[in-house]
Amino acid sequence: MDPLFDKAQTYLHHLCVALPGRSVGSDGNRAAADFFARTAAGFGFEVETPAFACLAWTSSGARLTAGGEAFAVQASPYSPGVRAEAPLTVVDSVEALAAADLAGRIALLRGEIAREPLLPKNFPFFTVEAHQRLLGLLEAKAPLALVAATARNPEMAGARYPFPLIEDGDFDIPSVYMTDGEGQRLARHAGQMIAVEIQAQRAPAAACNVIARKGGDPARRLVFCAHIDAKAGTPGAIDNAAGVVTLLLLAELLADYAGRLGIEIVAMNGEDDYANPGEQDYLRRNAGRFGEIALGINLDGLGYRAGRTAFSLYGCAPETAAVIEASFSPYPGLAPGEPWFQGDHGLFLMNGRPALALTSERAVELMTQVVHTAQDTPDLVDPARLSEAARALNELARRLGA
Repeated sequence: MDPLFDKAQTYLHHLCVALPGRSVGSDGNRAAADFFARTAAGFGFEVETPAFACLAWTSSGARLTAGGEAFAVQASPYSPGVRAEAPLTVVDSVEALAAADLAGRIALLRGEIAREPLLPKNFPFFTVEAHQRLLGLLEAKAPLALVAATARNPEMAGARYPFPLIEDGDFDIPSVYMTDGEGQRLARHAGQMIAVEIQAQRAPAAACNVIARKGGDPARRLVFCAHIDAKAGTPGAIDNAAGVVTLLLLAELLADYAGRLGIEIVAMNGEDDYANPGEQDYLRRNAGRFGEIALGINLDGLGYRAGRTAFSLYGCAPETAAVIEASFSPYPGLAPGEPWFQGDHGLFLMNGRPALALTSERAVELMTQVVHTAQDTPDLVDPARLSEAARALNELARRLGA
């Protein structure tokens, strides 16, 4: 039996079952970071846990009633709490929103206006002008609360149905979300009094990235990363406990590493948070130093029990690409895959550094059916896939660092 297989199972269970969720700023998130730091230190790595400010959010549910009927709703992530009773106004387009008077009312957003998740208003890496305009209009109209009725949209919202239209700790209008079917039923109460209650709290908090270093010249280093956080409400096995576990298996394999390149293993904390606080902190702390990174390697969504592990290269010199191919070719469970850009390897790309990303060959299937839901459980992960990926990455580190 492969000893790394057993460790992968143990690590997965700890991160996904023993801990109470890993959303940034939560107790479970801090416990996950502590576990990663202790484990990496046990393999001889020097460990740093740079802290950053973040927003912690807790919710014990939401309720909506209209005309004596109860409706199935969920609190939008990061929504403030509220208890409101007011007339309902139905809004199905930006034009209708611009013309509506929502003061003292509760607004139901449905149809075209609720077609896709809105990018957070202060998202650090890019903006969508239409989303900014919509959020600005909502703030200007200042309803007492928002109800978003959302349909299935796997291309834009992934597996979640219904999906939260708003997931933004910088947006202060309380909001809930429901299915499009519930929205159709609620719309019949337009103009009538409805009641919304959200039991939720926001609080300032702190979290940290975990950075483990070993060997070589830190001014010329390989960076291996995986995000340790998960959306609230999901065990986050595929996304991304599997990547974190692979990093810990790799740390064990590199316990005796003494190559010329420094090794940096990073549990990034924030990829699934509305503000990406861990990514922002890593960028700040490495400002002017990205040129030291010989290659950035990101692990996200790998280990699915069906299909192989897919790897993709970004901006790699031919000689680096050749070493990657030579390192991975002995491992039949690894195969070249399509490029994707919705991950932490983007940190390296935006700073002009070459990158390598590992994910599951069936990533699209996972994104549209599993990721960010309660179904993302450890039974979907094959520990043998994680062991194999760790061994391949160990081979890569030793070849590049020779």
